Amino acid sequence: MLSYLTTSLPTLPGSALFLIFIVGLGFLFMGGDWLCKGASSLALRLKVSPIIIGLTIVSAATSLPEMITSLAGALQGSSGIALGNVIGSNLANSGLILGIAALVYPITIHSRIIRKEVPFLILVTGLFSIFCYTGVIQRWMGLILIGLLAVYILFLIRQSTKVDKLIEREYTQGIPQETYSILGSLLFIAGGSLFLAFGAELAVDTAIELAYRLNVSDTLIGLTLIAIGTSLPELAACVIAAKRGQSDLCAGNIMGSNLFNLLFIGGGVSAIIPLGVDPSLLGIEIPALVITTLLLSLICLTDLTVTRLEGALLVLLYMCVILLSGMSQTGIFII
Repeated sequence: MLSYLTTSLPTLPGSALFLIFIVGLGFLFMGGDWLCKGASSLALRLKVSPIIIGLTIVSAATSLPEMITSLAGALQGSSGIALGNVIGSNLANSGLILGIAALVYPITIHSRIIRKEVPFLILVTGLFSIFCYTGVIQRWMGLILIGLLAVYILFLIRQSTKVDKLIEREYTQGIPQETYSILGSLLFIAGGSLFLAFGAELAVDTAIELAYRLNVSDTLIGLTLIAIGTSLPELAACVIAAKRGQSDLCAGNIMGSNLFNLLFIGGGVSAIIPLGVDPSLLGIEIPALVITTLLLSLICLTDLTVTRLEGALLVLLYMCVILLSGMSQTGIFII
């Protein structure tokens, strides 16, 4: 049925095509949620520390929609969707999502563990950007990024034992609290994986068709529609955390998601299939990725409070970047 649906996409009207894209995103969200519940429940059953679950399993699960979508795009020969998704998601996290969360409740960072992640995030962003400027992210580059992911996870596990009780309570509240039997947890994991695969194929196939019909690059679709759509789990998690006044959890979600996007998605996908870099990304999007990462790092390092006004400015900055990106990608102007 799925293969029949995807092969019939060129004959469908635009409204139906966009509706199928939304349905695909819905399957991605449901799959990520089920996988997160199953993995968290299984980890709790195995007596894993709640803060480790919050810092690793939850971050990985909320990044899985991006991972599966990027991998599906790359396997279909659309590196633009894969890379656009990674870069666009990080831009959305550092600008749009942090800005909206600050509009809900001002964000102040206290956690030492988040501050210690900052130099690592700057290093990884710089390394990923250098790889992009080579023109192709080769398999060996992807393997380096995967190796750094392993280092990052080991760092989190080691540092989690030094986190104060208040921060530990925030992360504990941020993970799914339901526990199921081991069989039930595995069923959630299996069902979530199935929904992720199903949703990714729908989302990628319709995105490629939409790009063709709109006469725009698949890179632009990856930077906008797919990146924003697959970032919605992070948005939901950060808004909920902001409403509760859990600034560290909100910042931790954004920081962890950005690192997982670059290492888990960018590294994992390119380790499977080398990713060609659209030269148009090198003029606006890659520099914007570095600038927004440095801005996020400054906020985390200096005890600054992101006020509602500054949150609005972050959202405006993100919108300006996307506007310039759209103009560049469509050839209105070239940098």
